[in-house]
Amino acid sequence: MYAVVLAGGYATRLWPITRHRPKMLLPVGDTTVIDRILAELEADDRIDRVYISTNERFAGSFERHLDDEHYEKTQLSIEETVAEDEKFGVIGALAQLVEREGVDDDLLVVAGDNLMGFSMGDFLDDFEERGAPTLAAYDVGSREKATDYGLVALDGDRVVDFQEKPEDPKSTLVSIACYAFPEESVRFAEYLEGDNNPDEPGWFIEWLQANEAVYAYQFDEPWFDIGTPEAYLEAVAWALDGGTLVAEDARVEDCDLGGNVHVMPGATLSDVSLSNAVVFHETAVVGASISDSIVDEHCRIEGKDLRGSLVGSYSRLQ
Repeated sequence: MYAVVLAGGYATRLWPITRHRPKMLLPVGDTTVIDRILAELEADDRIDRVYISTNERFAGSFERHLDDEHYEKTQLSIEETVAEDEKFGVIGALAQLVEREGVDDDLLVVAGDNLMGFSMGDFLDDFEERGAPTLAAYDVGSREKATDYGLVALDGDRVVDFQEKPEDPKSTLVSIACYAFPEESVRFAEYLEGDNNPDEPGWFIEWLQANEAVYAYQFDEPWFDIGTPEAYLEAVAWALDGGTLVAEDARVEDCDLGGNVHVMPGATLSDVSLSNAVVFHETAVVGASISDSIVDEHCRIEGKDLRGSLVGSYSRLQ
């Protein structure tokens, strides 16, 4: 079985933090978003090869990361884009990857910015028992939130209706970007030949469900779609379980550290109040209050009160 981890987005809603780094490599606790996924796939004997599907702009970041982590199954598959307006769309990129890499087996597709509380092994068990296309489904608990996803209607576990980003959702059960397909259901090229929307995987699922049986794996464990600063900080809070994570070589003096705080290596904090915040490498903060914020690397902040802020790398706030 092959696996594709989608990592081709440019994460503009998280700029400037993700202007020069893929959001999949953002730290969440003592690991990164994508490494939580890769570690499970590497350990599962059913997965023979894992492709990180990314773009030319971020290829170097992933290459360096893979060199550091020494994964055995995982390699890059690079689409030829360097900007948001050049993207092929998720299904377009998947169709190209299937052809480029010679994918000829069952296929798992998962978004690299998904932080999922359920076991990938349990999801694959469910898929194998049915031998049919399977998606992971989650109740977001809000019809407003449901408008951002693919809405799933079920009869038992079988998907009987699927609507991508409905304006007026009738329920709150949505499909997250985690799908498993038998080899014969990897029909991306056929879908695109019909002049269908190449952008979102949900449009393909809507088309596939109308052509063959599709099933849902429902889960109740936490799930975070890390596309906004708020979602990222929520994921960090979940990973830290309300606590703090301060790197051994960070210098923290006379500080008040509240909950959900991550301070990375080389950071220096003095007389700082910090809560629900992430401070990246080699940043210095003095006499400040920071909450609900992300401060990138090599910044210097003195005497500021920051709330709900994103501070780009090498910034000076004094």
